[in-house]
Amino acid sequence: MTSPTLPPLVQSMLHPAFYPHGVTEPIQLVQTHISYVLLTGDFVYKLKKPMNYGFLDFSTLEKRKHFCHEELRLNQRGAAELYLDVLPIIQDGETFGLGGEGEAVDYVVKMRQFPQEALLSEMYDRGELREQHLEALATVLADFHKKAPTNDYILSFGEVSQIRQAIDENYDQTVNYIGVAQTQQQFDETKAYTDTLFAEQTPLFDSRVEHKWIRECHGDVHLRNICFWHDKILLFDCIEFNEPFRFVDVMFDIAYIIMDFDARHRSDLANLFLNAYLEQTGDWEGLQVLPLYLSRQAYVRAKVTSFLLGDPSIPEAVKQDATATASGYYQLAWHYTQQKTGKLVMMAGLSGSGKSTIARSLARQWGAIQIRSDAVRKHLGGVALDAHGEAMLYSAEMTQKTYDRLLNLGITLAAQGYTVILDAKYDRQALRSQVIETAQAQTIALEILHCTAPADVLETRVQQRQGDISDATADVLTRQHMEPFTDAEQPFVKTIDTTQDLAPQLAS
Repeated sequence: MTSPTLPPLVQSMLHPAFYPHGVTEPIQLVQTHISYVLLTGDFVYKLKKPMNYGFLDFSTLEKRKHFCHEELRLNQRGAAELYLDVLPIIQDGETFGLGGEGEAVDYVVKMRQFPQEALLSEMYDRGELREQHLEALATVLADFHKKAPTNDYILSFGEVSQIRQAIDENYDQTVNYIGVAQTQQQFDETKAYTDTLFAEQTPLFDSRVEHKWIRECHGDVHLRNICFWHDKILLFDCIEFNEPFRFVDVMFDIAYIIMDFDARHRSDLANLFLNAYLEQTGDWEGLQVLPLYLSRQAYVRAKVTSFLLGDPSIPEAVKQDATATASGYYQLAWHYTQQKTGKLVMMAGLSGSGKSTIARSLARQWGAIQIRSDAVRKHLGGVALDAHGEAMLYSAEMTQKTYDRLLNLGITLAAQGYTVILDAKYDRQALRSQVIETAQAQTIALEILHCTAPADVLETRVQQRQGDISDATADVLTRQHMEPFTDAEQPFVKTIDTTQDLAPQLAS
């Protein structure tokens, strides 16, 4: 049964006769503030509302047609299986029809319908979201960003003046909620963080532009806009209607996913995704701007929820829930801006000793950044992570470059407050001493975790590796030798037998 408050066209779209194919009755209508979405069984049709919100303008037929085609174009990048076509709606007297000859009175985006159970947010709620899903998501999103276009115009959106405009607007629009959903201290300290960052770190933002990390991104890639369907990760419903929301730093995009997990009190999953993504892209420097975008995404979620508090049509019980929800997001936005004390953790040990396994586990426990030498080496050599590296990749010169970059990243990020795990053999005293001396000069805390296992275990582990980025073989293992730790190194060293339980060894 149709509602008299719906436009005649939408009422027609609720009838099976409107469609040139069979439908599942009743046809479901989902409304957002900008669209009517009709679910017919096999297909979904999205009709844009003739609205103008400033940041979004669908007020004319030509604009709706344009943005329908933009939605199709942009979303086919991440979900080509879902986004099928843009179709005109034709009116003949009082009758509307989908497609055909005649003058169009509106346009719809046609999509393939998938079950809501396939959304990552739904999978999480059911306890079915696994590590392999997040690793696949990291790979898919890294590839999406790699292929995303950029040019001088898109890069201009990475300038400080462009970035801070929307962030300052968020503060202006939430002043009335101080003392209601957030404290004055939270507001002041969150704003002070961004003000200081923009005032003092212009070279950092310039570097993001210089290295072309400002791209035509998704713009709204949270867990409700990602699905796992037919054994494939699909990114859908990207921002088509506003360039500043889409022409952003890649860190802006991944911040949605990390913040989503943090808000669900699953920072371990956030860490797993983050480390997997960084390893795919090699963009560890992006961690320097990530807190800004994490805070921004949480703050926007808080702001939008806060808007319910001033709506007289919202029941009081709903407002109470909204206040609690907004308060949680404001607190999270503030938390991301708080200065933390960084630390360096140097792994050491031969191939197969379990360094990466231990490092991965500790990264999730500590919220640390794990940087594997195998990934760094391949990024430096221009070799795909899943490809086998040739001999030149393992030359003395490339090895030194690899360890130099590990050290540079470790020091840079630890100084920013990150705990950084340098995951490499560090079998030579010279390599270890560089890290120790630099960390001490920068007054950065340091720990060395020396991973050990019996020789037969090392060999078995190396032989059984599958799907790992390491190129080490049993033959390579026979040529490896761990130089003993000096007296100067010993105070930093904790030796771990990786065939035994980790927790008591770390506690001792």
